[in-house]
Amino acid sequence: MSTTPILHLTERSLWDEARARGTYEMSTRGRTLQEEGFIHCSTREQLPAVAAFLYGSYDGPDELVLLVIDPARLAVPLKYEAPEPGAEEFPHIYGPIPVEAVVDVEPWG
Repeated sequence: MSTTPILHLTERSLWDEARARGTYEMSTRGRTLQEEGFIHCSTREQLPAVAAFLYGSYDGPDELVLLVIDPARLAVPLKYEAPEPGAEEFPHIYGPIPVEAVVDVEPWG
């Protein structure tokens, strides 16, 4: 398994809730792991396009933070998958992210 960190952009309040609960379970903006089936992530190189797509018009009350995730600390499958054949592959986490797998939290924006 790769040890290169993967990233997930989220709202600070959602991360704070996850820290209290012990696991992070949001898939993407406005959708849970249970609804989507996996948690959307990106590489550092993919992040600017992903952030613009998901949060380009974001004007919510929360600041955005970037979760830096160590794949070696995940106890669930991590798969690199393309949204359609021939497209770029993105990291998807198939289960909750334990807060211990988040090795850094960076401000975004």
